Amino acid sequence: MFKNTSQFAQVSEQPSMIGREAVVQDQPDNSLGDILRRTKGLTADQVKQALDYQELNGVRFGEAVVALGLATSQDIVWALAQQFHYPYTPNSEVALHAELVVANNPFSEQVEAFRDLRSQLVGSVMGQGDARCAVAIVSSDEGDGKSFVAANLAVAFSQLPGRTLLVDGDLRRPRLHEIFGVDVSSGLSGILSGRSAANVIKPVKHLPNLYMLPAGVVPPNPTELLHRAAFSLLLKELLGKFDYVLVDTPAASVGADARMIAAHCGSCLVVGRKNRSRVDRVKKLVGQLNRSTVKLAGVLMNDL
Repeated sequence: MFKNTSQFAQVSEQPSMIGREAVVQDQPDNSLGDILRRTKGLTADQVKQALDYQELNGVRFGEAVVALGLATSQDIVWALAQQFHYPYTPNSEVALHAELVVANNPFSEQVEAFRDLRSQLVGSVMGQGDARCAVAIVSSDEGDGKSFVAANLAVAFSQLPGRTLLVDGDLRRPRLHEIFGVDVSSGLSGILSGRSAANVIKPVKHLPNLYMLPAGVVPPNPTELLHRAAFSLLLKELLGKFDYVLVDTPAASVGADARMIAAHCGSCLVVGRKNRSRVDRVKKLVGQLNRSTVKLAGVLMNDL
């Protein structure tokens, strides 16, 4: 489902609703030309040159700018993102982990699958108002790509209005802190053991509206910590402060942690991996979740 691709989907802007001379003399704050002038150093003469080329060749303004060598295609994609208030930082300007495809290639077909999944979750298990719940991302075995899905889904949610929190509930082999470059010296394990306060939640650099609660120090008793009512109380408090809460979990094959986390969250998404996950184990996990009060969003087959 999520096949890597290095190609951006074609993105085009709507034609200007005002005259060419007005664009050159007094660019509106959100016009493509004005954004390129302010951020990429285009002069008024270059904007006029691009407008002339646009009219002569019947192309869009962004295509004209690229054809004249005044900006690159990625510059135009970035400017369009600014024009439509879309949080996007070109990966040429900041080093993000290679697994964060939603941040690195936000206009690819692969990322559209994450957006579709985001919409399905919002319209189904996540609920509204007092009925809102967090979503646990679970899998039957290690290596299914569960953390990859959780990380990219969190980035996709952060591109919506509001605030998104990603919780690393894998207190056995956490790795989300590596993907997002977050300090793991304190986190969920410290909160559940009473050693840390909830202020260990950290904003994720370069990704506006995204926050992370890392796993913290790996404890000797992860199952017992997750079993505590303090986890449910914590999630309830977090749902009052954040619009979307996603929780990564350890694989079900290592113990009952994932099922307990899903019960605390109230809903879950099961992740499998094409040509890797064993069908009998996935069916067993789904059966266990269906016998509980957890709302099951469905099973996602990850094609890495």
